[in-house]
Amino acid sequence: MGGRAEPGFAAKVAAEKARTRALEAGYLTTTIGAFVSHCARNHGDRLLFDVFSRGETITYAGADRRSNRIAHALAGLGVRKGDRVAVMLPNRLDYPLVWFALAKLGAVHVPVNTRYTPREIAYVTSDSGASLAVVDGAFVKTFREMEPRPAALPDDRIVVLDGAPAGCHDFEALVSASPDTSIPDRGVMPDDLMNIQYTSGTTGFPKGCMLSHDYWMLTGQTAFHWDAVPAERLLTAQPFFYMDPQWQSLKTMVAGGTLFIAPQLSGTRYIGWLKATRADWCQFPILMTRQPEAPDDGQTALRQTASFGWDPETCRAFRRRFGALAREGFGMTEIGLATWMTPAMDEMYDSGSVGFDAPFRETTIRDAEGRPVVPGERGELWVRGRSLLKGYWNRPEANVESFRTAEDGGLPWFRTGDLFEADEHGFLWLVGRLKDMIRRSSENIAAREVEAVVRELDAVEDCAAVPVPDPRRGEEVKILIQLKGGLPRGALSPEAVLAHCRTRLATFKVPRFYAYVDSFPRTVSNKIEKRELISSDDPTADSWDAESPHALTTASDHQLTAKGPESK
Repeated sequence: MGGRAEPGFAAKVAAEKARTRALEAGYLTTTIGAFVSHCARNHGDRLLFDVFSRGETITYAGADRRSNRIAHALAGLGVRKGDRVAVMLPNRLDYPLVWFALAKLGAVHVPVNTRYTPREIAYVTSDSGASLAVVDGAFVKTFREMEPRPAALPDDRIVVLDGAPAGCHDFEALVSASPDTSIPDRGVMPDDLMNIQYTSGTTGFPKGCMLSHDYWMLTGQTAFHWDAVPAERLLTAQPFFYMDPQWQSLKTMVAGGTLFIAPQLSGTRYIGWLKATRADWCQFPILMTRQPEAPDDGQTALRQTASFGWDPETCRAFRRRFGALAREGFGMTEIGLATWMTPAMDEMYDSGSVGFDAPFRETTIRDAEGRPVVPGERGELWVRGRSLLKGYWNRPEANVESFRTAEDGGLPWFRTGDLFEADEHGFLWLVGRLKDMIRRSSENIAAREVEAVVRELDAVEDCAAVPVPDPRRGEEVKILIQLKGGLPRGALSPEAVLAHCRTRLATFKVPRFYAYVDSFPRTVSNKIEKRELISSDDPTADSWDAESPHALTTASDHQLTAKGPESK
């Protein structure tokens, strides 16, 4: 770890940091609704969205007019500024248009995961205080089975796309009967609340991040400046109820480009979509890089991609395969894009660093007592800046825990909960998560570090390190391994994994227990949902124990399967 030694490197870094700060003066400060209309005037008949799996397209001008109609329709149902509206839709054209419409009304978007059970839907809608819901016909049965059903959401407060049951409103009937004229001024301001964005919730119920119009506009504009060349054709495959397609829509609009919207993440189809759409930018999920190579991979139109948490070898292999650079950064729902690796720093593309402070963001690394650490020391990353989350909805205790008053009297710091190191140039490296630590005897072990070593093995598709209770050491490390498709379970023995770990990890970090899975349960953001991996009453029953290698359990034939569904 550390900076580059080439002559002039420090001066180049300083110049890039100064350029980053200078970019801030050119940012547009506005609301999302006003920005939609602004882009319609500038780009008119240019194609904005192409939902290719459904054959749905719309231009910039068309998106402005259609979102006006939706806004008038919702206003006719009594939606006012500040009202929370739950939206439970798949990736279809009307989802971003409903978002635009809510922005024009000054209403608050409450995204609802389409995989949620009635209990989870009831939590999000009750917690947010949603007084109206826009729901796809494919999910309306589940939505109406909420238990308990929020009093504010009887059937006549549900608007349904495709197949409205009796008692609910038909979306298209309402919209088609509404004008496409501009919405009268609602007094919406950039700092007003736009989303209550519920986090993935890998432990317990999710928390609602209060995000303003300005939060989204800053994120979209920073993402635009992240590229060496403005993107013209962008691809997204995350669901719109997650944050990525929302900022990617704004990034597309800043560039005047077209966003191609896939139905959902798919390991087997993603690269095909990339080729078929001729997309020159996408957020490339790391799992997709492990799909089999094809002779025409180097012939895509891809120029650059956003990557989060890629290891150096994956970055190098990606460049060899696709002829494009992976552009690293670090972000969270709470803080948007906090760090970035700028285009001018291409010599750092395979360093594993997530770059330095992005526009309107300032970072510091602090120890357990809240004191700044020196370069090379680990600590928690704190972030501050304009239009971070306004706080967690209905969670005063979480706000107290997450924010710290700044010593200089400036904006408060947000505690990310992630462990970082920095070098003497200010480049940052993500090394683990405070809450994803394994405490073995007196040592703290970052699960991320163990996982990175195991992923170096060619046969490994993905892996997860989790703690196992131990009476002598407090916790032991267990590693769960998913092999690449088509490989038999015997292709990589636990003994081979153990030997590999012993050459790359300190003894106390080497996993004791080894298990194999067919797939991992995942959150909608494609993170492994570890709570499902550590919920077993006997977490070692499926494992090979490195301390008792001759006393194999049921894992001796490696026929193991993780709990939970796999995200597509």
